Amino acid sequence: MTTTASVTEQLAGRLFEAGIGAFELTTVLLGERLGLYRALVDGPRTAAELATATGTDERYVREWCEQQAVAGLLAVDDRRHFALLAGSEAVLIDELSPVYLVQIGAFVESLGKVLPALQEAFRTGAGVPFGDYDVQHAQGALNRPVFHHQLVQEWLPQVPDLDARLRAGAAVAEFGCGEGWAAIALAVGYPDVRVDGFDVDPPSIATARRHAEAAGVADRVQFTVADVTEVEGSYDAVFAFEMLHDLAHPVAALQAARRITDGPVVVMDERVAEKFAAPGDPMERFFYAVSVLHCLPAGRCEHGSAATGTVMRTDTMRRYATEAGFAGVTVLPIEHDMFRFYRLER
Repeated sequence: MTTTASVTEQLAGRLFEAGIGAFELTTVLLGERLGLYRALVDGPRTAAELATATGTDERYVREWCEQQAVAGLLAVDDRRHFALLAGSEAVLIDELSPVYLVQIGAFVESLGKVLPALQEAFRTGAGVPFGDYDVQHAQGALNRPVFHHQLVQEWLPQVPDLDARLRAGAAVAEFGCGEGWAAIALAVGYPDVRVDGFDVDPPSIATARRHAEAAGVADRVQFTVADVTEVEGSYDAVFAFEMLHDLAHPVAALQAARRITDGPVVVMDERVAEKFAAPGDPMERFFYAVSVLHCLPAGRCEHGSAATGTVMRTDTMRRYATEAGFAGVTVLPIEHDMFRFYRLER
């Protein structure tokens, strides 16, 4: 039988563990930015050796190493040599790994910057601008592995007519391209495709251009600072990867997509539950927390915002598509823990 005392104890314990997690996530981000994890790739080091290798202060590094060992994030032997755990490189170092999660810490970091504005937004109903969070790099880093490993190799081949069109050469528009990883993956995977990426965030576009140059596809991938509701041109397909729920005016964006192509419009958004239910599983908890702290506030910065938030259910997607003039929405048979794929039918 659940008692008031047991609920109090469980909730207090849960919040304490959550606090530890937030603190440890921040120390992980610190280790990544200082190159501490990378300096351990070649083998164990003492704190002094690690400090020398990374140009950091030995006393701080010793405390960090001991904290990481106590947290179970690094291994340590009796001589105080610290080492990476077997297999941890995929989580802490490899930026193309599907489980590279270090950059979640950057979202925690950003919340300290915007919390006063977020509190005021709750009182007034205003928004908190996306740029104020300064998380575009973290967001790009979290999505990069799936675009690199799965977009062309696994996901799009499950849409045969679209895959064939892309392999034959096509002009593609990507709405909300961020730092460009999806557009680059399309260009690399389909050598005859031309991709135009659009995003309203200038720093993201500047970074995307550098990434395209480094990937050797800048001759076929162009990035432009633009409100996606105002995009013009003629394209064979339009993609909107994990961005529609962030927009103040998602229907206008879908209308723009319908205007510029008579081909497929593919939307990838969060795989949230079809209906509200509480309590939720870890993924639903994650999506709701992100919505409260980031996506809903960022999406409310314009007059008349749809105020969608991260939890955009399938029924909402269908309603937006209908209002934009599409005949229907097909949920594509692409399985992923975080994402759901929609094809909008003309």
